[in-house]
This record gives sequence, structure tokens and C-alpha cells, in this order.
Amino acid sequence: MTDPTLATAGLWSYGLAAAAFVAFAIRLVLGWRSSRRAVLLLAATLATALWAASGAVFAEWQGTGTWLLSSACDALRYALWLTFLASLLRGDPPSPAAESPTPGLSRTVVAVVAAGLVSSVVLSHPTPFGIELSAQGSTVSFAVRLGLAVFGLILVEQLFRRAHPQARWAIKPLCVGLAGVFAFDLYYYADATMFGRLDGNVWLARGIANALVIPFIAVATARNTGWTIDMHMSRSAVFHSTAILVSGVFLLTIAAAGYVVRFVGGQWGYAIQIAFSFAAILASVLLLSSGSFRSRLRVFVSKHFFSYRYDYREEWLRFTRTLSDESSPQGLQESCVRALADLVESPGGALWLKREDRDYRAAARWNMPALDAVESAQGSLARFLERTAWVVNLNEYATEPARYPELELPAWLPSVPSAWLIIPLVSGTELLGFVVLTTPRAPIDVNWEVLDLLKAASRQAASYLGQVRATEALLEARKFDAFNRMSAFVVHDLKNLVAQLSLMLKNAERLRDNPEFQRDMLTTVQHVVARMNQLMLQLRTEVTPVEKARPTDLEAVVRRVCAAKAGHRAPIELQLAPGVLGLGHEDRLDHVIGHLIQNALDATAESGSVLVRLRREDGHAVVEVVDTGIGMTPEFVRDRLFKPFETSKPAGMGIGVYESAQYVNALGGQIFIDSEPNVGTRVRVLLVSSDGSTAPAEPKVVA
Repeated sequence: MTDPTLATAGLWSYGLAAAAFVAFAIRLVLGWRSSRRAVLLLAATLATALWAASGAVFAEWQGTGTWLLSSACDALRYALWLTFLASLLRGDPPSPAAESPTPGLSRTVVAVVAAGLVSSVVLSHPTPFGIELSAQGSTVSFAVRLGLAVFGLILVEQLFRRAHPQARWAIKPLCVGLAGVFAFDLYYYADATMFGRLDGNVWLARGIANALVIPFIAVATARNTGWTIDMHMSRSAVFHSTAILVSGVFLLTIAAAGYVVRFVGGQWGYAIQIAFSFAAILASVLLLSSGSFRSRLRVFVSKHFFSYRYDYREEWLRFTRTLSDESSPQGLQESCVRALADLVESPGGALWLKREDRDYRAAARWNMPALDAVESAQGSLARFLERTAWVVNLNEYATEPARYPELELPAWLPSVPSAWLIIPLVSGTELLGFVVLTTPRAPIDVNWEVLDLLKAASRQAASYLGQVRATEALLEARKFDAFNRMSAFVVHDLKNLVAQLSLMLKNAERLRDNPEFQRDMLTTVQHVVARMNQLMLQLRTEVTPVEKARPTDLEAVVRRVCAAKAGHRAPIELQLAPGVLGLGHEDRLDHVIGHLIQNALDATAESGSVLVRLRREDGHAVVEVVDTGIGMTPEFVRDRLFKPFETSKPAGMGIGVYESAQYVNALGGQIFIDSEPNVGTRVRVLLVSSDGSTAPAEPKVVA
């Protein structure tokens, strides 16, 4: 070999081809189910891998032996591929004794293969890089090889011609791939026959050219289950392989044109070739990144390589991924438009949803200007979509409106740029909305398969939108429920404040001139005003206090509450340990302790008593309220006491204990209640000590 660069190029070309065919053979073995055709296909693939490997060996170590090895392997791969084609032409006889549909075909193939082997070994021809083996035999050798290529093309043509028209889609990729191999060799050996030598550049490209047909053979293998090889070729792989093939053909064409430019360009030919090649690379990058080109290529691959337009598993996975995409600024609504548009290569669309006024208004858009169009629920379009759930093809409607009976397009539709399809979003029997898609990047035949997929996808999108709408309604109902519950808490607190003011007014008739009473009255009014302001704040911020829990002097809270309750019919006895601090909010603890003491006073007769204790217990702050009142049954304490609107008092609301338990639980404390009818009740409130010696308990109420 005279040029080391050519040797390196040959090593890469044939080495990559060998690796590709070995990988394909491994894939065939992994899906193996034995049959005669499967054996021939695997043998032909392995023989081609062997031929490519021998070509790489010759590129690295040029010589008579390596060239004879490469020629012999070339004849062997020809023999096996031609035999495989002959087996497809013969068909499968119904029984071993049945006559072959094509008599003598196998003998003809064997004879041709034998001639090829003889031409490769006995009538050796010169190598593509000038190593002479047998000059006198070169012309005959080239002619025999040329005949092998022609014979291969004849077999491919006969296979395609004899195939049933409905079955040609299954055999078409194999015919295209092998016809490409034989046509390449036809050019290779025709050139050699004319000029008496092999073209080294064509020989270099021969390895890669053979590797490029693997996707075609793989697609045909996946389509023909009769070959009993479990093989699947994804649409994505075929699409990208086709894109690479188109790019390669484009760049090879540009390279050939650049060579011509360099040849005729004189002194500036080389510079013009470089500029021309650079422009070609930029053009190929622009072409591959073009959405329109990719759409057209995807449509071409689906139409010519597969019996169905869609790979439904991949399409459904992509559809659900798009629906669950949370990166969209408009959320699920825009994702629905984009997911439906991707199914038909549409570059944009808009969504109309039913609103509270029962009309359909634009809710989201994707790659489309803002729209203010409103479609009435009683309009022709809405009633037609709800009645039929059909996908409306506006191009078809323009030419054959009779296909859509009783449909009149709305006046606002022409304002939608390039409107193409109207897809209804039906959930059950209700029309939630509809999507208008724009004209696709590549022409698409809206056939039954496209319509069925769009209908299934639109119902899935409608169910998503329906779930979101139901969730929003549930959240709104919960907000109203929370507000109503908070209102009940507030009303209960207002009832207690009103009771304090009523008691103050009752005593004012006889004690209004008493300075001490006047001071107590001002203190009570200040407390009521502060508490009402706090209630208003809670209405705006829900139940949770705004501030964090902090250490609170429980002794001061208890004394203040008991002082406000003075004057009731039963006396209050205090047993308070000093310096007991608990975590909480002073005003809320004031409310909880005050409520428990008020309940004890209401349940106790004038002859009874109420005892309030404050102490530390196992690192907790404990407030205990004991009365000798009417008490409660264990069943009432267990089943009803801590539920809202459950009470044993005739004028009670059943909110106080529930609210107190909720708050204490939120602080990590506990409430314990022991009660017996006609004996009395003991309530213990355990709060987290503020010194941090005890971790907050799990919130719960123990009766």
C-alpha cells in the first residue's frame, strides 16, 4: 500500500463493518428459534462479518495471502446471501415430499457460487493497491464477479416481484438493502472490468456501504416472523438510522461535487473545495435540526418501513410524560395541547375549556398567539362535538362539508392561524373542552389510525383535566369547610366573651361606684378587646397561630383566668406550684384553661367545689382541673367528647373541648379526662416543659 492514510481508512471502514455485523449476529442469536431460514440468515451475517474482518486484516498487512483470504471470504458471503435469497424464492413446501415451487433454483445458485469461488481463488485479480497476483486472469475474474452481482440483483428483483402485493411491505427492506449491496458491487466490478484494475477509493467505501444495510435487514427480520427469529427494531432506531443514511448520502454527494470543483477550479480549486465542504456541513446541521425535515422523515419512515404509522407503546409513554410535565408555566392545560400536537407533528395549538358560565373560553395555548374567542355551549360546534365526539378535519370540511352533518364552524375560527384539526375532550358524556391544532410540519394523511389514536389520547387528556377540576373543587370545598370550622371556633369564643361582658354588666348595677370593680371592669374590657382582635387575626390566618410557641408562665395564666371567673356559684380552690413554664401561646393557653375551668363551674352546683392544680410531672407542665359536678359517662368521653358539635350541656356548642384538644395536640401535649356520673370530672393537660428536658410527645388525646 503506497499511502498510509488509505491503510488507516481501510482499517476503520472494514473494522467498523465487522463490528456492526458481529453485533447484529449476536442480536439474532439472542432471539433465536431454530429454522432453515434462520440458520441461513445467521450464517450469511457471520460470513459478512468474517469478510469485513479479512478486509481489515488486508488493509493492515498487505500481501498475497491476506488478499486471497479476503477474496475467498467475499465469495463465501455471496454464496450464503444468494442461498438465503433462493430459500425465500423457493418458499416452504407443505411436506418433505412436496415439489419445490421453483425447480432447479438451488442447483443454479450452487453453480453460480462455485464459479465465484473459482474466480476468487484460481483466477486471482490484482489488489486495489497495486499488488499483482495474476494479471492474465484479472479480466475473467472481474467479469465473473460482475456476473455474481448481476445474478444477486436478479434474485432480489424476482423475490420482490413474486411476493404478494399485500406482503411486499414485509420483504421490502431486505430487498432494498441487498439490492444496494449488489448494485454497489456492480459498479465496483464494472469499473474494474473497464479499466483493468480495482479502484482503491471504492474498495475503501465498500466496508461502510455494507454496514449501512444492517438496519434494512433488521427491519425485515422483525417483520417476517416466519424466519423464526424474535427480532424487534424500534421506530426510533430506524428513524435515526435513516437520518444518518440521508446525511451520509448528502455529504457523499457534496464531497463528489467538491472533488469536481477542485478538479476544474484550477489554482483556486482546493480553497473552493474547502469552502464548499464547510457550507455543506452547515447545511446538513441545519437540515437535521429542522423540525419540518424531521417530521417529514418520521412520516416517511412510518409509511415505508412499518405496517402501522405509530409505535403505540412509545407514543403512549411520550404522551403520558408530556401530560405529567410540570415545567410548563400553564401546567397541565398547556401540556395537554402539546401532547396531542406531538402525535400528529403539529407545531402549535390552543385549548378551550368550559367555564362557570357554561361557555368555552381559551384556557391555554402552545406556540400560538393569545386568543379571546368564546364558543357558546349552545353553539353548533360545541353541540356537534358533544353529540358525536368526532375529530373535525378542517381541510376535509372545506372540500366535503357533508361529512360533518349539522356542523357550522364558528365565526371566530378563521382568526386561529393555520387551524387544521378540532379535537374534542370528552369525559364520560360531558364535553369538557376542545383543542384546535395547527397545520403539521409534514403532510399527514388523517386516516382511521390517526383518528383512533387522537380519540383515545383526547379521552385520556380529558380525564386528566376532569381530575384536576374535581381536585380544585374539593380544595375549594375544604377551604370553605375550614373557614366554617374556624367560624364555629370564633362563635364559641365570642359566646364566652359575651358571657364575661354579661356578668360584668350584671354586677355593674350594684358595684359601679366601687373603685376596685371599676379597675376589674377596665381589665376585663381590655382582655375582651385583645381576644376579639386575636379572633379576627385567626380568621385571616386560619387556625394555626401566627407566632411560634414560646415559654409561658402558666401560674400567671391560671390566676388571671380564675380571677375573671370569680363570682360564679362554686368557689375555685388553687394549688399552684411557682415557676412552672410550658411551651405555647399565652392567649391560646388562656382560652384552653379558661374553657376547662368554665366547664367545671357549669357542671358543679353551689355546694360543690372546683380545684385547679399546677405542678411539674416527669418533665411536663401539668394543669389539672377537678370538679365535683354531674360528670360524664365513659362512653360519652370515649366516643363523643372530642368530636365537634358534641356536648352534654343544653346551651353548649360542642366546640370548646374539640378546639382545646386540637391545639394541645399541635403543641405535642396530651389531654387526659377521668369522669364518672354524679361524682365529678378530672381533666389533666400535659404540656411540653419549656426547659427542653422532655421532647414533645406524639399528639394525641387520651380519655
